[in-house]
Amino acid sequence: MQHQWREGNRVVLLPEASRFLPPMFEAVSQAQHYVLVELYLMESGELANQVIEALEAAAQRGVQVCLLLDGYGAMGLARDDRERLQAAGVALQFFNPIGFHSLVRNLSRDHRKIVVVDGEVAFTGGFGAVDEFLAAWYEIALRIEGPAVADWEALFRRLWRSRLTRQVSGSKAPLPLPPQRSPVAHAEGVKGRVMSARGYRYQAIRHSLYEQVNSAHQRLWLCTPYFVPTFSLRRRLIRAARRGVDVRLLLPGAKHDHPGVRYAGQRFYQGLMKAGVRIFEFQPTFIHAKFVLADEWVSLGSCNFDHWNLHWNLEANQEIADPAFAEEVRELFERNFAASQEVDAAAWAARPWGQRAKEWVYGVIDGWVTRLK
Repeated sequence: MQHQWREGNRVVLLPEASRFLPPMFEAVSQAQHYVLVELYLMESGELANQVIEALEAAAQRGVQVCLLLDGYGAMGLARDDRERLQAAGVALQFFNPIGFHSLVRNLSRDHRKIVVVDGEVAFTGGFGAVDEFLAAWYEIALRIEGPAVADWEALFRRLWRSRLTRQVSGSKAPLPLPPQRSPVAHAEGVKGRVMSARGYRYQAIRHSLYEQVNSAHQRLWLCTPYFVPTFSLRRRLIRAARRGVDVRLLLPGAKHDHPGVRYAGQRFYQGLMKAGVRIFEFQPTFIHAKFVLADEWVSLGSCNFDHWNLHWNLEANQEIADPAFAEEVRELFERNFAASQEVDAAAWAARPWGQRAKEWVYGVIDGWVTRLK
């Protein structure tokens, strides 16, 4: 994929599930040709049932529906639900099911979130089909129309045909896809680029972020749920803060689905704050969103920008270069900062030894994990 900037896109920011789920379901309900869905997390429950009902209804009225799930992330999807999808005519495939092959292959996961309808509209973000997204987790998504939709569809189609993708039966032969339709450009649209990553050898997302960190003049705000940054990213954040850029991190607070990951990342707080980086921990719920604002550039999608995601996972983000959209994202950040507790540098330096011990233990574990090959 060439990761080209494309003009003429319409984008709508959709913070929280109550705002992004209805437009997704509406788009699927209005589909006339095909619906392509690619998810990491899907497990049986209320939200999965809503997704299945929407895909069933589309398939039953003659729309071609293709659902691609990660073989590990969808292990919680019950057999009855899988059979229900197939009975309705949904083409169902799984990327890289867990098997008795190498550990490295099992670690390679499809972490992308893609919904494409009729080749005209796409959605991306950090969402999945698990009940936590209904109320317990804070998430955001993006609705896209225009030329960038074709790039999202190209990512889906390439993985659907991958040698690591399997049908429910285990067959290696990919199920057929519908003919691709071309989106139209919009005269008043914005400039956008779809960026992807495929493990440690293909990290266009990371390199793009590094470029923005290095060139930011005014602000660099980053939200990620799993803050275990690479040394290279930490160094760039520190350099940006020292040259006067307003660098802020929006991270989860005590409400976290993997507390150990939070402790592993907290061991970097002191060095970052010493350089002038401000750290905010979100209080209302676990914040699962992944988005970045650097001056008038925005990146939003599946990538957590931690070394695990960058080393092992398939990821994809939508980048947008537009002053008005950047202002909208700035306002979203500000609302979330207001709902967060800023970490006080002096209080953090005096944190108890119990907290320091957790940081050390999980930091050691994190070090072991990063050395896996």
